[in-house]
Amino acid sequence: MSRPLSTYRVQLTPDFGFAQVAQIAGHLRDLGVTHVYLSPILQATPGSLHGYDVTDHSRIREEFGGAKGFREMAEQLAAHDLGIVVDIVPNHMNTTNAQFWSVLRDGTASPYARWFDIEWEDGKVALPVLGDDTEPVVDGDVLRYHEHEFPHPGHYRLVDWREGPGYRRFFDVSTLIGLRVEDPEVLFATHEVIFWLLDEGLVDGLRIDHPDGLAEPRGYLERLRARTGDTWTVVEKILIGGERLPEDWPCDGTTGYEVLNRVNGLFVDPAGAPPLVELFTRLTGQPADYREVVARSKSEVLDLFFGAEVRRLAQATGAEPETVAELLAAMPVYRAYIVPGEPPPPESVEIVEQAAAACSPAAQRLAQQVLYGPPEVVTRFQQACGPVMAKGVEDTALYRWFPLSCLNEVGGEPDVFGIPVEEFHAFCAQMRPHSMTTLSTHDTKRSEDVRARLSVLSELPEEWEEAVTAWSSAVSHDPHLDYLAWQNLMAAWPISADRFAGYLLKAAREAKTAISWVDPDPGYEQRLRDFAEAAVKLPVGEFTSRIDRYAMSNSLGAKLVQLMMPGVPDVYQGNETTDFSLVDPDNRRPVSYPRTPASEWDAAKLLVTTQALRLRRRLGADAAYTPLAADGEAAEHVIAFARGGGAFAGSVTDGALTTGGPAAAGGTGTPGDEGRARAVAVATRLPVRLYRRGGWGATTLTLPPGSWRDLLTGAVHTGRVPLAHLLNRHPVALLERHDL
Repeated sequence: MSRPLSTYRVQLTPDFGFAQVAQIAGHLRDLGVTHVYLSPILQATPGSLHGYDVTDHSRIREEFGGAKGFREMAEQLAAHDLGIVVDIVPNHMNTTNAQFWSVLRDGTASPYARWFDIEWEDGKVALPVLGDDTEPVVDGDVLRYHEHEFPHPGHYRLVDWREGPGYRRFFDVSTLIGLRVEDPEVLFATHEVIFWLLDEGLVDGLRIDHPDGLAEPRGYLERLRARTGDTWTVVEKILIGGERLPEDWPCDGTTGYEVLNRVNGLFVDPAGAPPLVELFTRLTGQPADYREVVARSKSEVLDLFFGAEVRRLAQATGAEPETVAELLAAMPVYRAYIVPGEPPPPESVEIVEQAAAACSPAAQRLAQQVLYGPPEVVTRFQQACGPVMAKGVEDTALYRWFPLSCLNEVGGEPDVFGIPVEEFHAFCAQMRPHSMTTLSTHDTKRSEDVRARLSVLSELPEEWEEAVTAWSSAVSHDPHLDYLAWQNLMAAWPISADRFAGYLLKAAREAKTAISWVDPDPGYEQRLRDFAEAAVKLPVGEFTSRIDRYAMSNSLGAKLVQLMMPGVPDVYQGNETTDFSLVDPDNRRPVSYPRTPASEWDAAKLLVTTQALRLRRRLGADAAYTPLAADGEAAEHVIAFARGGGAFAGSVTDGALTTGGPAAAGGTGTPGDEGRARAVAVATRLPVRLYRRGGWGATTLTLPPGSWRDLLTGAVHTGRVPLAHLLNRHPVALLERHDL
């Protein structure tokens, strides 16, 4: 078993299964990754394009090639020195499965009743499927209602589809039922294939989907690690702001959304915030305070989607449903990390009590139960926090408040414009060395290169306002949506009217200001499609062309930083070259291989990606991280750091590097051992302002002692190097020690 140094995410589909992955092994080997990172592989709903709706944990998905196809793929990948990481879904499965059928038929007498998180009422579970006056029809041993089938008779009751189900579900998706993996029998039954693949040496790592939904994530990870040993394991944990992964979670780190948002912030100019927020509020009528929008959005989704969850908590606590909803809406994170029977961590107490302080007095009494109350209350409340954050923030507020939509990402804070270089270095110093890093995923709101273009707007707010004003005078639709439309049309250009309309329909439904998934309006939706048709005919691409040299700089800089910073870098399928995709399903479109460059930007990005990944193979995962500071009038426009061995320690003080502190990512870090650094990454920041000030001038970067070869150009550098010389061909440089 090998631990990943880098990964390449592949979205498996019925049309791109194990045989197709095997066919791209040569491309991935040449790219430099060490492991292929697969979306869920277990039997799922027929035709599923994502695989998170598992129906049978005992089988590898037949549409992908089954167990035989998986083994053949693994052999082909191994022949190219590539391992496999798989994405697993412990929190839930599709309701169409043999085990849940048994429960519906036999109730608590079913041997599978312990599998599912069910709220029994008079021996029955509520199933929210009824949508009209059609009567269910008995057909032998089956009860049929439209496309739904149930055992007849059974231990269930059919209720209106707008009601919540009598079981824990994934977010507001009633077809995905919560699993009780806190029960060892359920854990082993639902992980048997995964354990077999690990035991056979066919899989080297695991990605854990949605750990916040579990009753006790730490306990699950402890049991998983006890069974899988030192298997590399990362969790899809969304961290907000300065939140950190609990140190007692036995895993290697997260899937990297907190990294994505910080890397993105390096290329956003804080000076753009006031004019862009003013433009946004003027065009949309939304408030300037993002937190106000978040609070309102979370309250709305609680009322729309989570009535059953709120009522269940109210019954368990004796609190009024309004009080439960109020406290849930005030929670600023996806989970407070409280374990029943253990003293809550001080930071958890602070989070819950501060949330309660913003609510009515009754919420403060409820907060004490959340912190110190019965296990059911402690657990249920935390399991509810994640769905409310996801639906209220990710799927509502981010579609309502968007002065600069590259900031509107999973785990992001759209009102935080930019991150200082020193803060980024400090973040890297605290990272787990084997945590995953990423820039694009199957769940990001837009791809990394779309964000690279949008980041430029923070440096050109006046020019952007002029362009939007002109386009809006030519065609308009909905003031709550149009400004988001112009940002994404410009940044995803060129884009077809169909793709653009598909994105706007999803954005409008998520925003819920005019239509929603449960409240359609055919007239509005047709007008939206007409808007998309007209908008793509405007000369929006001319603006995109004007900013693309700056966007390319942002793109290459973000890519280099993400690939070379601490952690295990992931490349999302197709993003070794440019990708101008929007939110799913747009970002899950088929990818063609090999990735042949079609532009200068493509070629440069492929070069940076390939050289960085190959260098990471040579460096290993534990290489120390050392900030480097430029000297001169344009020093703020560069981020640079060294990697390797016990590289010299550094702390950043007023933008300068000082030696003698603890090593950033391991190592002793004593002064004088600078020679052990093996790589240096250098990236341009805020390229518009750099250009307007006349370039780098006399700004220099002092390299660690020795001779350094730029893997992108072949040039050799030593000592104090003018940045105008180092970055004369590319906006980034990737240096490897040349005198070892």
